[in-house]
This record gives sequence, C-alpha cells and structure tokens, in this order.
Amino acid sequence: MRLLISFASLANMALLVAPAAHAASLPYFCVLSDDQGGWPLILESVGFMPQTAANAHIFVLRSGTAGSGEWATRVENGAYLILEGESSTAESFGFRRAKDAKGNVRVSSLEDVHLPKLPIVWEKGLELPRYEVPGNVKVFTKERWTGAPMLAGFRLGSGGVLWLAAPPGERGYERFPYLLQALADLGLEPPFQSTRLWAFFDSSYRSRVDPDYFAVRWRNAGISALHVAAWHFYDADPDRDAYLKRLIAACHASGILIYAWLELPHVSDKFWDDHPEWREKTAVLQDAELDWRRLMNLANRDCFRAVVKGVKDLVDRFDWDGVNLAELYFESLEGMSNPSRFTPMNDDVRSQFRRAGGFDPIELFRDRKDAPSQRAFLDFRAKLARDMQQEWLAEIEKMRRTRNYLDVVLTHVDDRLDTTMRDAIGADSAQVLPLLEHQSFTFLVEDPATVWNMPPQRYEEIARRYRPLPPLATMPDRLAIDLNIVDRYQNVYPTKQQTGTELFEVVHSAAGAFARVALYFENSILSPDLALLPASAAVVSRVEKLGPKLVVDSPRGVALRWSGPALVDGQPWPALSESLVFLPVGGHSIEAGTQILPLRLIHFNGELTSAQAMDGEGVEISYKSSARALAVLNRKPVRLDVDGSECAPDVAGPTAVFLPRGQHIVTIHAE
Repeated sequence: MRLLISFASLANMALLVAPAAHAASLPYFCVLSDDQGGWPLILESVGFMPQTAANAHIFVLRSGTAGSGEWATRVENGAYLILEGESSTAESFGFRRAKDAKGNVRVSSLEDVHLPKLPIVWEKGLELPRYEVPGNVKVFTKERWTGAPMLAGFRLGSGGVLWLAAPPGERGYERFPYLLQALADLGLEPPFQSTRLWAFFDSSYRSRVDPDYFAVRWRNAGISALHVAAWHFYDADPDRDAYLKRLIAACHASGILIYAWLELPHVSDKFWDDHPEWREKTAVLQDAELDWRRLMNLANRDCFRAVVKGVKDLVDRFDWDGVNLAELYFESLEGMSNPSRFTPMNDDVRSQFRRAGGFDPIELFRDRKDAPSQRAFLDFRAKLARDMQQEWLAEIEKMRRTRNYLDVVLTHVDDRLDTTMRDAIGADSAQVLPLLEHQSFTFLVEDPATVWNMPPQRYEEIARRYRPLPPLATMPDRLAIDLNIVDRYQNVYPTKQQTGTELFEVVHSAAGAFARVALYFENSILSPDLALLPASAAVVSRVEKLGPKLVVDSPRGVALRWSGPALVDGQPWPALSESLVFLPVGGHSIEAGTQILPLRLIHFNGELTSAQAMDGEGVEISYKSSARALAVLNRKPVRLDVDGSECAPDVAGPTAVFLPRGQHIVTIHAE
C-alpha cells in the first residue's frame, strides 16, 4: 500500500529547514511510499539521510503517488522533487504519456549526456510508454535508438524537478547510472565531503599529464595520497626522474602525499632484461612473464640483495612520503589448475621444498597428483609468501632509519570473503596480520576479481570478517580497502565498469566499513564521477539542527559545504576554505561566524583533532597521521612550534608545509 500524504498537513510542515545562511540545507530526503525501492541506497551514497516529510529537503514520488498543485510552490522555495513514471504530479509538471504515440518503446540501451559514448545496457529490457516532456527541460538520458526521453529535469526557482520514465531498480543503479549527476546539474549539492581517499597512479596511462593541473583535480576529487607506480622509475633516467620530481612537487604543493607503489616480484623491465638468470619460473618451467608483470626470483639471495639495493636507491632519489608493498605473493588466480601461470617454480624454491617436503614440487604437475602432496606444497607456499612479506617490511623499516616519516602500506588480496585466494596465490592474511604487533604498516585489503560482480555492500561483509583477526581488534585504523574500479570480466549491468550511482554506493559502503579507502586507479575514474566522488567517501552518523547551530557527528572527520566565517563549538574556526569547513572526528556544532580569520588552514590531509586561532597571525592544530602530514594555508607559513619547540617550516609549496608523522600539537605562524 502506498503512503498517501495529506497536502493540507504538508502545508503546515517546515519542509525546508536551513541550518544557517552560510551552509547547505539539511541533507534529508523522504520517499513518499511504503515501498522505497532503491532510493535510500541512491541518496545515501552521497550523504543524504532519510527523514520525515516535515524535515526533508528532497522528495521522491513513486509511480501513482497522489499529486498536488502545492509542489510547484515548494520547489520554487528550494525543495527537490523526484518523479518516477506516471502520476498526476508528473503530469502537472508536463511529464505525460504522449497523445500521438504509436505503441510502447522497448528500452534496453541508453545514451546519457554525461558520457554519450558509454554503453549503458539494461540486464532486463522494459516496454515503456512513450512520454512527452515540457519544452523547458533538459533531457539527460534517452533511449539509444529512438531518442525517447528517459531521464529529464529542470530548475524551478531555488529548487528542481527530476523525472524518470521507470524506477531506478532495487539496487539503485540498474537503469540510470548518472541519476545523481543529473540532480547535481539541477543544483542539488551534497553537504559533506571527504578528503581521505587514496588513489593509484601509473604514469604509463598519463604520458602527457600536466602535474600542476592534475594535482588540483585530484585534490578536488577528495584524494589525499597518490600511490605512484615506482617500477617505471626503478632505473635512473634523467627525463623520467625529472618528470616524477615535478609530479611529487605539484602534489605536495596541493596537499597530496606520494607513495612509492612497488609490485615485487616485478622489479623493472630493464632488471628483467639484465638478469635472465634470476627470472621466476612457472610450473611449465618457462620464464614468468605474466600479463604486464615480469617476475623475479626473490628467493635467490643474490637477486634479493640486488633488488634491496635498487629499492633503497629508488626511495633515496625521490621525496616519497611512504612505500606500498603491493601484491607480494605468487601467481595465479587459477591456482594449480593452470601450470603455465603457477609460481614459484624456480630452482631455489624447489630445492628448499625438497629438503622440507621430501620431493620436488614440479612432480605435482606430472605424476604426483595426491591431495596430501598438493596440500603440503600449498601450505609451504603460503608460508613462503608470508616470510617474503615479513622480510620486505623489515627492509623498508631499515630505510625509515634515515627517513623516519615514511609510511608503509601492505596491499594484500582478500582471502576471507574469497577463501580460494590462499591456494590460488599464497595469500594468507591470518598469517600476515600478527606482523602488525612489531611493525607499523597499514593493511590494505584488495578485493579480488572473482567478486567484482557482487553488490557494493560486500565491503561491509569483508570488513566484518577482518575485524576480529588479531591484532586488528585493537588497531582498527590499520585496516583499509583497495577498490578496483575497472572493466569487469563478468556479465554486469548497466556498465562494465563501476560508474555513477554504482561507484558511489561502492565507495560509500567501503568508507563506512574501513578506516581508509584506496581507488585503483585514478585514471579509471570517469570524468562525470569526479565531482561527487568526495561526497560518496564522506561518513556522517548524525546531522541535527539545534536553533542557529548545526550539529554534525562523524567517526572519521568530514568537510561540510560552507561559505563565510564559522564558529565550531562556539569558537572562531580556522580550518576553513572558501567552500568547506573541516570538522574533526566526533560531534561538533557549527554556526555562522562574524569575521574571516587572517590565517586559515584551507586543506589538511592528517586526522584533525582540534584547531584554534591564536592571537596575531597563528593557528594551532592537534592531529595524528601515519605519514607526515601536509597543511595548506591561505598565506605563506614562516614559523612552526611543534609540541612546544620552535622550528623552521619544512616547506612543501608556496603555502604548504610538512608536519611530522605521529600525534602532535603544532602552531603555525604566517608572514
């Protein structure tokens, strides 16, 4: 039974509640139906929250919902109205079944203005009426072959109306991937943003990238750290080195950290060419040149020492902020069923197992097929991967002796949701995680290709399976997730790659379940998604209006869309850009201030715990960060006090400064 609201009673409700003249409207929506469909998933993915009609700012009227002429006035006063299919309200705004239509239109493929060349294919086509739309609307999405309008809208006063020809689907993204972008085009802005995203960067996909342009673009997309494919720079080269130094400098000036992303046992193409004697072998005893990775035999001590020396030189040559040891295990995803990809089968590993297990493991791919023998080698292989990870973590720890600010990340494919990963590639997180008790690193879980077709909410389940593992129960901030935003090999709909609403649901689900979210990779994020990406990564547990104050509670800290000066918890707030106020972890009240402070923190990538304006030209902040932090100010910093000791600024850009790794209280003074 549909929920029918009396518009006489709605007339007495305060539908538009603004927290302050300086802030966005309260992020509340209401679906006027008992059957809410996929709408909560859609709207919550960018930070809007369900509420009663009395407090809502966004309204969804599903097909057949009773109408009223009062909606036009409400939209003019700032409401956003979403209309689904046929209804008297839709007709009142000019969206009606075409009078001269000859039959229905079969809809299975769409074209959207946000990315017209992107194939959008419905898993199940629909027979829909042909609709006519008013002349003042913008048609965002149309049926690919007939041009019939499927998604359209228009601004009205300070609000907007969006119409869909059919429901969006139970998951929210089955039919109209760019529905949220259409709402944004009509002026609806999500109120919250995150500045905590990580992203992977491979320069081979960005051969003509302008570092200064892209650094600003990445920061605007909520990216606080870039993990750069370091194997391209393993071997010194004047031109390549100069390019990477420009990239690092541009990112630092914009407040973005840079990590050296390693893919050992792949070292570099030159290292592969120079050392055929150290190449890894597959189970068919061929050199392990698998996809783009050319794997080396790190079990060979001469090879290991050479690579350690090369990695140390790589770390020393550039101003890295951290190191990511990624996918440091073996091939292949098909396990022993595909000998041509199965590693390691080099002489060193075979000799080592022969001494421990009593037979040459190459026999497993010939005459020795019994399950106990296979199990013995697969267990040996998983322990070998764990020992290799421990050894390399120890080597990076040595490099910290001269660069104590270096952060360390271990990217490890998930083997808790897809338990086949242990035997397939030797990944065993339960063996690796105890290393956290003695070595400081972030454990970045990568979702394997085998589950990319599952719904976005799988990340909540993945996190649930990791949290009880020791020692994560006592250090949950060490657990992060790596999302693969790429074309999927499974049959998926409506797009091969996650984009639009599906992407936002993926990121939002992951951000709520993990302390950190990384995206593979920055080049795969489609352009229509960049503006809303930071909203999808924001995590807010409560928003409430109390008199002139807006109360916001966030478990990880959040940026609130804002213009003008602000008071936070009653005090003038210096962590403020032209469009955002940056709030620490926990609950805080925000209200309009009376004057702009002379020195402001306009971007910060650490975890802010407090901030206050000091007398004169100073800002004091307390924070914690697993890497050195980057503070960007509106003016050039000239002096720092770190935990009570004065020091010169470690300059990262014209108005950017490095702050020490760890937990600190810092006062920044400007010229």
